[in-house]
Amino acid sequence: MKTAYLNARLLDPASGLDTAGGLLVEDGRIAKLGAKVFKGGAPKGVEAIDCEGLCLAPGLIDMRVNLCEPGAEHKETIATAGAAAAAGGITTMVALPNTTPVIDDVSIVEFIARRARGHGRVKVLCYGAITQGTEGSQLTEMGLLAEAGAVAFTDGTEVVADAMVMRRALSYASGFGLLIVQHPEEPSLAACGVMNEGEIASRLGLMGIPAQAETMVVERDIRLVEITGGRYHAAHLSTAGAIDAIRRAKKQGLPVTCDTAPHYFALNESAVGDYRTFAKVSPPLRSEADREAVVEGLVDGTVDIVASDHAPHDQDSKRLPFNHAAAGVIGLETLLPLTLEPYHNGKLTLLEALAKLTSAPATLLGLESGRLEAGAPADLVLFDPDLPWRIEEKSFLSKSKNSPFDGRPVQGRAVRTAVDGVPIHDGVPVRDGVPADRPEG
Repeated sequence: MKTAYLNARLLDPASGLDTAGGLLVEDGRIAKLGAKVFKGGAPKGVEAIDCEGLCLAPGLIDMRVNLCEPGAEHKETIATAGAAAAAGGITTMVALPNTTPVIDDVSIVEFIARRARGHGRVKVLCYGAITQGTEGSQLTEMGLLAEAGAVAFTDGTEVVADAMVMRRALSYASGFGLLIVQHPEEPSLAACGVMNEGEIASRLGLMGIPAQAETMVVERDIRLVEITGGRYHAAHLSTAGAIDAIRRAKKQGLPVTCDTAPHYFALNESAVGDYRTFAKVSPPLRSEADREAVVEGLVDGTVDIVASDHAPHDQDSKRLPFNHAAAGVIGLETLLPLTLEPYHNGKLTLLEALAKLTSAPATLLGLESGRLEAGAPADLVLFDPDLPWRIEEKSFLSKSKNSPFDGRPVQGRAVRTAVDGVPIHDGVPVRDGVPADRPEG
């Protein structure tokens, strides 16, 4: 089957391509693209899609997703997450290992792969756990897990707190060229905390988590990278201190990278308001100075990647007193527009913003997707970067609805998403920010 995309604005952060042109998909891969492709129109016998000047880019890669399957299907499933991801322009999700059972065995990696093939939407990859049961003591068989398909290793929402265990993990992984991903939060400092330590926490009477809890783990792990030479990635950074530590490590030439999530550059601790549990995340929303530091890290390239950190929770988990509510927000359907906010604010170019969602995670994880080039998989997103709309909880396709962005006006939306050339999402027409097939209000 052949598909021709005509009159598109072709965007490829990997090569710096930004031009009007066309793209041909054949047998699930990109056959050719460029300014002169289909300049005279599409040939007969080819499905033609007139992009009308909208942006055609590699499908987004979300490298931090809690799928909840197996074990917590009442919160999310691979199928419902896939539908939400497709609507958000995401073509590849990487699942965290914090399932029940934990992804610390080859059989669970194979289970995730089988379930992903069955749901028929986006591509689903998974992490293997660093330690058995994500308990932070005994290392898993990383080599076997990698052979089975695990793309990197992390204990997900749990920190590897023991320095010797982390040193062994980095050493073991370096022998296979594998990546270690850390949730950096010093557990004894964070144990009783539920939001950022500071004036707002004191006013609300809530225990705080100091910014240093994140910075301390990142700085410790960088020293372990110096010893072992292992590849290290710090996840969802939220503080100026941790980002500065990564910046210094990169200047030393160490194999260190990091990501952040949209809520850490789009919100600060004031979003907690009067005990708003939908703004409770781990690590917590930080001060305005930290939020600005995250933006600066995106701008200067210290922060390599933006991931949704999608963590679905049902109402029974969120509608509780703040101290007892689960931490986490959903983010698959809002990843693109929120990552475009620094572009609309003049902080990043469009290619720079897209790189955080496409070529950067693809390069880090060794994926062949994430770029527009002949022979690459036809994982594509067609989107309007300027389309204004309002985030509405009721329209989410995720099974859970725990978003702190409900009611937020944004710009940018996926119109069409394709995996291996096959369309998995076609956006409905939009009128004044409201989908035309849904009533206003």
